[in-house]
Amino acid sequence: MVEIQFQQKVRELIDGLKAICANYGLGNDGNEFKIITQAFLYKFLNDKFAYEAKKVEPSLAEAEKWEDVLSNMSEDELEMLALQMPADTAILKPQHFISYLFSQQNEPDFSKLFDDTLRDISIQNNEIFAVQTDGGAKIKLFDELSQFISDPSKRDEFCKAIINELVEFSFERIFDQKFDFYASIFEYLVKDYNSNSGGKYAEYYTPHAVARIMAEILVPKDMQGQVKNVTCYDPAAGSGTLLMNVAHVIGETRCAIYTQDISQKSSNLLRLNLILNNLVHSIPNVIQGNTMLHPYHKDGSELKKFDYIVSNPPFKLDFSDFRDNLDTKVNKERFFAGIPKIKPKDTDKMEIYQLFLQHIIFSLKENGKAAVVVPTGFISAQSGIDRNIREHLIKNKMLAGVISMPSNIFATTGTNVSIIFIDATNKEKVILIDASNLGDKVKEGKNQKTLLTLEEEMQIIELFNSKTEKDRFSVLVEYDEIEAKNYSLSAGQYFDIKIEFSELTNEDFNLKLKEYEKDLDALFLQSRELEKELKKQLSSLSYDH
Repeated sequence: MVEIQFQQKVRELIDGLKAICANYGLGNDGNEFKIITQAFLYKFLNDKFAYEAKKVEPSLAEAEKWEDVLSNMSEDELEMLALQMPADTAILKPQHFISYLFSQQNEPDFSKLFDDTLRDISIQNNEIFAVQTDGGAKIKLFDELSQFISDPSKRDEFCKAIINELVEFSFERIFDQKFDFYASIFEYLVKDYNSNSGGKYAEYYTPHAVARIMAEILVPKDMQGQVKNVTCYDPAAGSGTLLMNVAHVIGETRCAIYTQDISQKSSNLLRLNLILNNLVHSIPNVIQGNTMLHPYHKDGSELKKFDYIVSNPPFKLDFSDFRDNLDTKVNKERFFAGIPKIKPKDTDKMEIYQLFLQHIIFSLKENGKAAVVVPTGFISAQSGIDRNIREHLIKNKMLAGVISMPSNIFATTGTNVSIIFIDATNKEKVILIDASNLGDKVKEGKNQKTLLTLEEEMQIIELFNSKTEKDRFSVLVEYDEIEAKNYSLSAGQYFDIKIEFSELTNEDFNLKLKEYEKDLDALFLQSRELEKELKKQLSSLSYDH
């Protein structure tokens, strides 16, 4: 009950920040998401510091105003306090606290003080919290938020409004909550900013049902708690939904996250997601850049190999501007099945997912596992790169299974999707699941979406992990069976065709035969009448010059 009430308070805080943006003309502005997410993050880091500091120094917890006690500490005492706090805690000075800014809000140039505070926090914590580009530049933690207000005379009031919204709220009581709590908060926080509305973004928000299914199959329940010191990678990470779910089932302290994404917006949202989910130690591995052209993560001169890879890559995207740069000797091994050709009249429909899928296969350790969302057309295409990739998976016996998902599982795209599970340790049978008929249809805005129930999720997970066959739903197939069917991974092609027989007496048979003859006589009569009518109509036609 307390958790539900607090979740509502968090939503009210987010709605309050959105209302401030709207009041100052920034509603639906391109920079609104930066203001909302960064103000939220500033508050979160503030309260996390207070929470950890009070655990280290009991006098802070006992004080009526802990900020006053901390302000009276010497620099040496503050440094010692910082050293005893967890490494994922942002280091703040007394003048960085929201309470301090609140006390200074009537001073001249308050917006400058506000921006300077956020800038100083970014500089102090750059090593831990900065996201890198593939060129080595650092993307700082905070922007100068007041600068998004075009009228300088309104900046002070705007910053005051933000501080007044933040000062009465506290995260401290929920820092012991687990993943699901923060996942729902993050989803609410970014729900208006993580779609392709208002711009041509390739990142789509992966539904939690899809993310949970992928995570629970990659790391089954009997393995959870045993997996440790592993690397998890997503080459098109978006805001990190898939990685958060995998890290959750493995254990946040038992894995290191590695990502790359071409979108700076997505990389900033991913950083926030990592902070919320106790994965700050992986922020240095978050790279903003073009994975296909400049894959960043390496061991020496070779591309790094990973234990787990999850991805929902963009399906179709124009990459004609760098396509020819991929077609080199260096990439021959990585893109073993081929590089999609440029479509001059339809460049935005170039199948970029084929590149991502090959990159993922190449980036897996020998005993690694991957789960990748692909368009369902991939699993049965009879020729081209799709078939070449499937042939590679089958010939090398590195496929665990495939799940064909219901249509509209993604509200933002009507493309039917499937999930392929790659596992080079699976040398036995492959499980194919047709879950296309599951789920409830609901309207989400202007779009129709299919929602799986929790029971349906569990059914898919349990059948896959136990490799259990279910009539017209799941089937186990040998690798050579798949090869015989031109490497098709569509479950329906392997289902047994059942013919039902019913016993008929001689009398029943003759009766049915007479019924069919009667029906045929009626149809033949109708056909003759139509023939007469057509001839009549044709004969009445004349040519008028």
